[in-house]
Amino acid sequence: MFSFSVQPQVTVPLSHLINVLHSMKSSVGSSSSSAAYTARKPKEYASDSELHCTEPMWNLRELGLSDLGAQQLDELVNRMLPRLSLQEAPLPSGEQTAWRTSHLSTHSFFYNKHGFSSGAMAMLTPVFSRQQPSALQAVSTELQHWPVWVQSRGFKTFRSKTRRLQSASERPLESEGFTPSFMKGFLTRDKGVDIESLDSLSKNKNIPEGQQDAFKKGFAEGFLKAQALTQRTQESLRRTRLILLVLLLVGLYGISKTPFISGLDSAVDPVQMKNVTFEHVKGVEEAKNELQEVVEFLKNPQRFTALGGKLPKGVLLVGPPGTGKTLLARAVAGEADVPFYYASGSEFDEMFVGVGASRIRNLFREAKANAPCVIFIDELDSVGGKRIESPMHPYSRQTINQLLAEMDGFKPNEGVIIIGATNFPEALDNALIRPGRFDMQVTVPKPDVKGRTEILNWYLKKIKVDPAIEANIIARGTVGFSGADLENLVNQAALKAAVDGKDMVTLKELEFAKDKILMGPERRSAEIDKKNKIITAYHESGHAIVAYYTKDAMPINKATIMPRGPSLGHVSMLPENDRWSETRSQLLAQMDVSMGGRVAEEIIFGQEYITTGASSDFDSATKIAKMMVTRFGMCEKLGVMTYTDMTAQSPETQAAVEHEIRVLLKESYERAKALLKSRAKEHKNLADALLMYETLDAKEIQLVLEGKNLEVR
Repeated sequence: MFSFSVQPQVTVPLSHLINVLHSMKSSVGSSSSSAAYTARKPKEYASDSELHCTEPMWNLRELGLSDLGAQQLDELVNRMLPRLSLQEAPLPSGEQTAWRTSHLSTHSFFYNKHGFSSGAMAMLTPVFSRQQPSALQAVSTELQHWPVWVQSRGFKTFRSKTRRLQSASERPLESEGFTPSFMKGFLTRDKGVDIESLDSLSKNKNIPEGQQDAFKKGFAEGFLKAQALTQRTQESLRRTRLILLVLLLVGLYGISKTPFISGLDSAVDPVQMKNVTFEHVKGVEEAKNELQEVVEFLKNPQRFTALGGKLPKGVLLVGPPGTGKTLLARAVAGEADVPFYYASGSEFDEMFVGVGASRIRNLFREAKANAPCVIFIDELDSVGGKRIESPMHPYSRQTINQLLAEMDGFKPNEGVIIIGATNFPEALDNALIRPGRFDMQVTVPKPDVKGRTEILNWYLKKIKVDPAIEANIIARGTVGFSGADLENLVNQAALKAAVDGKDMVTLKELEFAKDKILMGPERRSAEIDKKNKIITAYHESGHAIVAYYTKDAMPINKATIMPRGPSLGHVSMLPENDRWSETRSQLLAQMDVSMGGRVAEEIIFGQEYITTGASSDFDSATKIAKMMVTRFGMCEKLGVMTYTDMTAQSPETQAAVEHEIRVLLKESYERAKALLKSRAKEHKNLADALLMYETLDAKEIQLVLEGKNLEVR
């Protein structure tokens, strides 16, 4: 910016100097011409102060002109801006005047005020200009460039702002004598009160001379403390900014790893299942046979294409947990020697909208590129559940819709087989299990006694076991066990043998593991008095006597009075084979065995000393009797009619059903009582053996009931 230097220590913009000179010129001629000029001035023109931007008024002291005398100051004013005397005052209209008027407004306030602009604009006809150019106008005209930032009239737009910024960037660097643009705001501020020195402040406050040193010392200490406080504050702010920056970077890094940014956590990589075949799958022969055709298709697809047949696009494995559904899917890929893509249904469920659908697309795109292959989706019900209208989750159906679209978009015999596994097939969407998608369902049930024997033999080969062990004995006592349960049983037996310091696993450890899984761990620390032990021994021997001498009862496996879980003892029974259906005689035999415990207590100790230990026995007996009457049609009076909902029946029917249940239970109780009274000697011998050995197996029970002595343990 062009500036005028009067004294070496003061440098001000030229526009400020012009304002000061105008004010001094006006003050000189105010006594003579101001009144006349004001009287003849047209009303439509604004005053001189209204034609330019409001700028701060500078006094002579701030400009460094306070040392100039009146004559020197008047000469400076006349040279820079010739004042308008009384002779130059405006005359009436029609006569020659020193000023020329116009009703037009120019592009800047500076042009309106001084009658000329900078650079090339200085040659244009001024609006309010004198007929004779002033010295300031002559100097400005001779300058090739006058870097005064003049406010332009008009509306501010982005284009004008850009043009001003470009002109400012093209402006050459200013020398030290010019005021930088960023300092203009500080220079144009109201100066306010000058800062006083410490000595002048102490004098103005009338501080005694003896206390001025203390005043200065206190002022210095306060200044240093304030400076230290400011420094600590700045350091704290810097640390806070650094911590926030680190947290921001960590947050951005974490967000970049989320599916919201990347869509998928990582690329989907296939797995080769060369070490898993159908030989590793035991106990589910029917399921293996159904999946064998899928393996043949993956090995030789041309064989099916030539005949015009096509394999199902999806195979749904349905079964309880632990039956080997995942192992079957791996075996299919291993038998066919094709890539195996594994995904869990929960992996597609994310909080971000569209991520599940993106993962589905990525999974199927990779699978199609590596066909033939197998895609296995475990826990399919979590991603393929029934679609519902939910205002809380309006985008929850995108994932399953994408899955349906991908499965329906396959070409015939494309070479991609989808295998899904679920424990709840009823929860799946109907569109997912229709023909053309998961149109082949394979049931994977819990293994039967033959399957359990095969599974036990498979896992027993992996540990050091006694060769004399017969796996079918353990298999008969593990009704309802899945493959995973049997694996856990073998592992628990191996741990028990290691704790006992044995070299191999025997039948005893396997029985121990089975009882632990079924009834809980042993409670050897439980302190049971002698009376309760005797009651428990006669109670359990009563069950064993009735089971041994009843025709259609299941064979006894073991009897014990060792506390396990909530029970003080139990008698385990093993069916010779899995029972797919039961006869009326077998059901009555089970009721009689359940009644044997309470009957033994009543016969030995009397009606007044029966215990609560038979509650679970009565529950099982009542359940059997109720099913016989209401579901199985095994009651002569009520006939072959089922009563599933007793609340919907009439009071007479409900009373009849209850009466028949009571009759069955009472008859069972009387049969057990008659049997135990006739076998009182065997009952006492078996109870004594239990009190001595605590646990007896089937062979030992047989020896006791036959009157033979047991081997000393």
